[in-house]
Amino acid sequence: MTTLEESTFLNLPCLRLHNAALSLHITQSVGPRILALQLGDGPNLFAELPHFTIPCPGAGLLTLWGGHRLWHAPEVSRRTYLPDDQPVSIAAVPDGAHIIQPTESAAGLQKSLRVRLPDDSATVVVDHMLTNHGLWPVTCAPWAITQLRTGGTAVLPQLTSNADPDGLQPNRTLALWPYTDVNNPHIRWGNEVIRVTAALTAGALKIGFPNPRGWLAYHWQKTLFVKRAHFDPQASYLDGNSSSQCYCNDQFLELETLGPAATIAPGETMTHREVWNVYGNVTLGETETAVARLIADLELDTPHRDVKRET
Repeated sequence: MTTLEESTFLNLPCLRLHNAALSLHITQSVGPRILALQLGDGPNLFAELPHFTIPCPGAGLLTLWGGHRLWHAPEVSRRTYLPDDQPVSIAAVPDGAHIIQPTESAAGLQKSLRVRLPDDSATVVVDHMLTNHGLWPVTCAPWAITQLRTGGTAVLPQLTSNADPDGLQPNRTLALWPYTDVNNPHIRWGNEVIRVTAALTAGALKIGFPNPRGWLAYHWQKTLFVKRAHFDPQASYLDGNSSSQCYCNDQFLELETLGPAATIAPGETMTHREVWNVYGNVTLGETETAVARLIADLELDTPHRDVKRET
């Protein structure tokens, strides 16, 4: 049974959404933000960053807080970093909650999250919605960002099948941001997966790629967090066609998915869905072979039933 009740997290008034397996804390005073994700009575898997700020030109400071948030791509500081420090409205929906922020006056867009625990398993369905309340069409992409604690390892799946029957065409592309050192020892380049260890002491890195396999994972203290998003091979994605991205610095690691770039007409809404699964008592292994075995055992390449369905 799913329960929604008042709580406090990071000294912010929140609502706690929980079932027999998982607990989430959704803040009421800023956002929309999901500040915490716990498996049972375990620790928060998300980074906690109440003092981490980014300057937005002409608009003050954006506080990241940590946890999970919704942005709209492409990343442009004056628009992307607009502060979201106003109270949000939260309405109960079947098995969850719908969190709606005030409309961003500068962009005319309104962000909202519909968060549901569809059953008693460790599964979360998150719909990310951008609604255009402005006077003109806006071309962008929904951008779902999860900030995770350092000390773990991200697993970024790569395409292993041929792009053409003869295997003559390239089957993988990568986008690398200018601050990414390809010789960074925290990146382990593999044929089936790229692994990023969140142990940086300075600097940052970011990797993006088209992701037909449709999932990203982060292993931390024997817990595996997996987020899935539908990949449309016919669609156009921003950032070098990067439907999936991973950012890491010395304070957090982000797993990010983007929806296809599209134009939102006034009055219309764009929706991007993620499905999260959390697995306990998981050993990642040190070799790529061990990681591949875990992927097969957990059937991560099997699409989740809720990934494509939007209600």
